[in-house]
Amino acid sequence: MAARNILFVMADQLRFDFLGCTGHPTIRTPTIDALARRGVRFANTFVQGAVCGPSRASFYTGRYVMSHGATYNNYPHRADEWGLGDYMRPLGLRTALAGKTHMKPDLAGLQRLGLDPAAGPGLLAAELGFEPWDRDDGLQRLAPYVPDTQYEAYLRSRGYQGVNLWHEAANSVRREDSADNSGWLMRNAVFPTVAAEEDSETAYMTRRAMDFIMAAGDTPWCLHLSYIKPHWPYVAPDPYHRKYARTDVLPGNRGEGEGEAHPVVDAFRQHPESIEFRRDECRDTVIPAYMGLIEQIDDHLARMIDFLDRRGLLDDTVIVFTSDHGDYLGDHGLGEKELYFEEALRIPLIVTDPSPEADVSRGMVVEDMVEAIDLIPTLIELMGGEPAWQRLEGRSLAPYIRGHGPDGWRDAVFAEHDYSLRHARLTLGLEPGETRSWMVRTPRWKYVHHARFRPELYDLASDPLEQQDLGGDSGHASVCDDMELRLMQWMSERKSRVGQTDDIIRNSTGKAWERGYRFGIW
Repeated sequence: MAARNILFVMADQLRFDFLGCTGHPTIRTPTIDALARRGVRFANTFVQGAVCGPSRASFYTGRYVMSHGATYNNYPHRADEWGLGDYMRPLGLRTALAGKTHMKPDLAGLQRLGLDPAAGPGLLAAELGFEPWDRDDGLQRLAPYVPDTQYEAYLRSRGYQGVNLWHEAANSVRREDSADNSGWLMRNAVFPTVAAEEDSETAYMTRRAMDFIMAAGDTPWCLHLSYIKPHWPYVAPDPYHRKYARTDVLPGNRGEGEGEAHPVVDAFRQHPESIEFRRDECRDTVIPAYMGLIEQIDDHLARMIDFLDRRGLLDDTVIVFTSDHGDYLGDHGLGEKELYFEEALRIPLIVTDPSPEADVSRGMVVEDMVEAIDLIPTLIELMGGEPAWQRLEGRSLAPYIRGHGPDGWRDAVFAEHDYSLRHARLTLGLEPGETRSWMVRTPRWKYVHHARFRPELYDLASDPLEQQDLGGDSGHASVCDDMELRLMQWMSERKSRVGQTDDIIRNSTGKAWERGYRFGIW
């Protein structure tokens, strides 16, 4: 049977190597592993920016960060950008969101066009093409910033008490003592959340996804089921908080030359989350909870797949499983994400196509380098459409999935980073406009161009863990020159557009994204 629906599942901050099918020795992800056996796993997939906002904008538009302009979280996407829904709806698919996008609308642009961001075409433009069936970006740290989300209302209906129930129920823990029970404190990762498992974000959003599918009826659909976890706060509901132990924590990726890091890398190592994750006690406390959150997602995906099967939809639904970026978890002396090391930039990507044309590729693992921007043209072709190559900048993976292979393939992937809102900028004494960097990665080399500093260079053949930065080594000057030329050629091909970010960075103090650090994180 030909595919007529799409289930596009994204986990937030899930590393590529924390799945059974990608080689983790103890994590239990049988549902995701089964998807890989039924479909194609793209083993070398890279995001275009290792931060939620820019990465997701590239996923949803099929364009590089330089092109769509949303270079950091909460930078508005332009009103003229096309999103996934804009490509799917002409193919007859009702396109909706259950979960997170981290997209902020260009309200000024919509107003100029006379569009209402709360209804009709203006709502779809404001949501980057998605019908917001149940949007919830999470991460509501302080009560004044809590939106009136459907999840918040659900928690109240279940009898939970408080002002900010996202924080006080879903992301705070049950402790017997009187200590602070906030999930933002990483020492609390050993305790279960106040909210019961059935009331957790993952369980709730899975049910809401099922609600959408039932409401869609016979209409073909494209549903983006976007889980907030395992992004921190690293707290899991019972029993997932106790599924793993310190013995499941693998050794960190820490090189002997870590103390002589590139200035930008060193500045990020001074962030509070990096300082904490360099402590073994922190890694041994947080990583088991992180693994539990992943297993919970796997279990609820099993519920979803069983739901599709019982409704007769499994055999005509393309299923995509991926992540928006990884998580350092202490590797390279870092916490969170950003920068360009594999732990943050590389993601899992599995595409399961039920069509008979895909039978030849089932269980295949593709080693060629793939970019997040490849997903939209892939889905368009799998649904029988023709990609709008005048806008889209990725390449379709359909030839891999349909078994006949592509006619040539890329030999490099690209990404970029803007840390103008981060503490690292203040540490380095930079102006907001001096905080951009760009990366080109080939099968052997990874090269990073910094606006104010020497480049980074890693030989992935001899140093796959990226522990030795060769960017300042005169013996590799010719390699740096070649990679710089490659990067400049790529940049010249992009139609660079300025996003709606000027007011944000002009007034930035580097404190906009503290995420509760001033309250402590351990």
